[in-house]
Amino acid sequence: MTKQSSALLSIVSNTVLIIFKVIAGILMGSVSVISEAIHSSIDLLASIIAFFSIKISSKAEDKGHPFGHGKYENVSGFVEALLILLAAALIVYQAIKRMFEGGAVENISLGIFVMLIASAINFVVSMILLKTARKTDSIALEADAMHLLTDVYTSIGVVIGLLLLKVTKIPIIDSITAIVVAILIVKTSIDLIKKSLNDLVDCKLPDDDISKIVIILNSHNEITKYHNLRTRKSGSTREIDVHIHVVENASLIDAHKLSDEIEDELKNVFPGDSYVMIHLEPETVVK
Repeated sequence: MTKQSSALLSIVSNTVLIIFKVIAGILMGSVSVISEAIHSSIDLLASIIAFFSIKISSKAEDKGHPFGHGKYENVSGFVEALLILLAAALIVYQAIKRMFEGGAVENISLGIFVMLIASAINFVVSMILLKTARKTDSIALEADAMHLLTDVYTSIGVVIGLLLLKVTKIPIIDSITAIVVAILIVKTSIDLIKKSLNDLVDCKLPDDDISKIVIILNSHNEITKYHNLRTRKSGSTREIDVHIHVVENASLIDAHKLSDEIEDELKNVFPGDSYVMIHLEPETVVK
């Protein structure tokens, strides 16, 4: 499945779940179920943002964006993380408001049924999105998948809360469950903010990726040494810049061939598009 079709699947599933959760929450008068509807509404907005960011990021480089449009995915991931925080704040507000205003929860069995169905749908869709995100190295799609996976956990939390409410008949359990849901959402948001910001501020590639680059460079005996290895990530695109030294009497043809070989090897190692810039420098032979 492509990135765009996966994002579109997320939009459709979120829309359906919002309708079911809103209807169930109103019929029940349950703040925890309504909080899940709020969460899904934020997820829908995040899915729409992810869809358009992926569409834009897939555009080829142009005069205004010589390195492509990959950063749009990073911006999308950051915005989606902020939206998760907003969802958590709204849920806490609704839960505290219900604590003071009171109110009975009815049709608990209906809420449990809706939450279980929502959990199953979100789990299946999130797994599809995560698989595509890892295959295409898409931060926007990964953020969208994490939204839905968080929905799975929070929906299960609501089910547990509703079961406790059904057994104990203590109304405040509904609000407490909603607050616990919000705390789980905040944790996911913080993780996504850290990951998206790393690429936005041009942090180096992960150590595992750096090791792969170094192994390739060390595999060529023609390279006497290398320095100024610089890396960063833009969307799913890795950008690698390195200065390599070859003996000063090496022909231009041989040096250029070596540069092409290294570039091809790096692009084969990393999925998706990669920008590789190799600066060739002569190594003076001491006689």
